[in-house]
Amino acid sequence: MAWKPSEPLMKRIGHYASFPPTGVSLRQMVQFGEKPSTGTLFRASQFLSEELPVRLAHRVEELDKLPDGLGEMPSIRKVRDWYAQSFEELTEMKKPDLDKNTRDRLLNPPKKTNNKLASNVRNPSMSKANENGGGLNSKRYFAAIDDYNDWPPELSEHNKKFSRMLENIKRRHDPVVTQVAMGINEYKRKRQRMQIDSSIQSFLDRFYMSRIGIRMLIGQHIALTTQSNHRHPNYVGIICTKTNVRELAEEAIENARFVCEDHFGLFDAPKVQLFCPQDLNFMYVPGHLSHMLFETLKNSLRAVVERHGAEKEDFPVTKVVVAEGKEDITIKISDEGGGIPRSAIPLVWTYMYTTVDATPELDPGFNASDFKAPMAGFGYGLPISRLYARYFGGDLKLISMEGYGTDVYLHLNRLSSSSEPLQ
Repeated sequence: MAWKPSEPLMKRIGHYASFPPTGVSLRQMVQFGEKPSTGTLFRASQFLSEELPVRLAHRVEELDKLPDGLGEMPSIRKVRDWYAQSFEELTEMKKPDLDKNTRDRLLNPPKKTNNKLASNVRNPSMSKANENGGGLNSKRYFAAIDDYNDWPPELSEHNKKFSRMLENIKRRHDPVVTQVAMGINEYKRKRQRMQIDSSIQSFLDRFYMSRIGIRMLIGQHIALTTQSNHRHPNYVGIICTKTNVRELAEEAIENARFVCEDHFGLFDAPKVQLFCPQDLNFMYVPGHLSHMLFETLKNSLRAVVERHGAEKEDFPVTKVVVAEGKEDITIKISDEGGGIPRSAIPLVWTYMYTTVDATPELDPGFNASDFKAPMAGFGYGLPISRLYARYFGGDLKLISMEGYGTDVYLHLNRLSSSSEPLQ
């Protein structure tokens, strides 16, 4: 029997939804240093045990109040129940019983610390109204503490239990994007509509941006717990302090060309020429950058093949140019795939919009963690890639010449101090 939320639980969720979420910047996330201690991880787990329920509660409330009957779709109800169940698990996990000395050590900052706390700067991708407060009473993701590695065993045991719970929550939420897509399809069929309206589009933007943030915090904490004994020198959790742009671009090009060959039955996919400095490194989440590059390249290669015909032997080359600025690293992907009509440009950023004639049906048992359609057809690649870019203060823009091709500009904030665009 499927889990269902009780009335008292929904009241508690309503209470938590009245609190604003607390933003975290990329730079703050790497302040744990090379080897996070038991005490530091415990403090982080306390932040997450307060912060994640607030974020989950906001999403449950919003899923309950969706316009025009969208929230009544079976797939959307299922997602709401996943969020409510995760909220319940987080809020009902017991904290260890600690003696006064341990509590004091956890609460009081050290007399000397090499960790100067990074301050957030305003994320240009969020409005003033959505910014989180930074007052004296605001929660901190990272807090330096005195650390002699003589913490009581209850702390270490709690850290392991908390990490295991986060792994279960992450697994539960893996199919959320595909499940919501199924819900939108159910809604479109029931309402007999081809497109979704702006209020649902705005909801999906908020919902998926929030999901990126929740998964970032969960993934980071799980990785930090795993790495507390051994870690790669350039990694703090899932963040790489020396993300090499060229390596990731080469990998994305190879993957996109392979998928293109497989989809169209080609012997050799259109070539991609890369112009990028060898030693261009910056602090970022490699998984996010790989996703954005793969999705944009996949679109470009598909457009080129469809424009020139799969039987053509010599396709025009798609160019990827990477430029390094003081504030941004910008990646331009230029194709000769015929471009997009100017009237259709805004539609590119809408969910479930696709240039493919028939949108493939999703199998009810399809539980992929990230929405990567084989080549095209679901209309999620560009909108979600733009959210990934904006999450850490970047952006994704598109300029098209109908009859010739399209330039996609991926801007990545290299300063790493931009706070999350909270939803």
